[in-house]
Amino acid sequence: MPEFQSLGASKPEELRERTKEFAVRVVKMFRTLPRSEDARILGKQVLRSGTSVAANYRAVCRSRSRADFISKLAVVTEETDETIFWLELLVDTGIVPKVKMQNLLSEANELVRIFGASLRTVRSK
Repeated sequence: MPEFQSLGASKPEELRERTKEFAVRVVKMFRTLPRSEDARILGKQVLRSGTSVAANYRAVCRSRSRADFISKLAVVTEETDETIFWLELLVDTGIVPKVKMQNLLSEANELVRIFGASLRTVRSK
């Protein structure tokens, strides 16, 4: 599908693997959270949104039309942004030290930039 050209230098297969690895990292981070109620509640939120990035990106790869591609890519962008929010909240509340979350947050921010730029590109065509 030509819309995949708008995903920049990253090929769809590379992004598919990258989003899956991101989901794996989110799951591993979740497993290290303290057993406190607030940590578990916030952790479950980030677990849901972070793993859905990969699952929804797979749906983007199966898009049947330009409109379907745009719609599904918008969902991936929203889920990635939501994941950033929950990761930041875990840091801002002191549940997880910022230094331990830095790499995961960097990857999430990079992914949201890739998906956001792709959305802007495909919508402008």
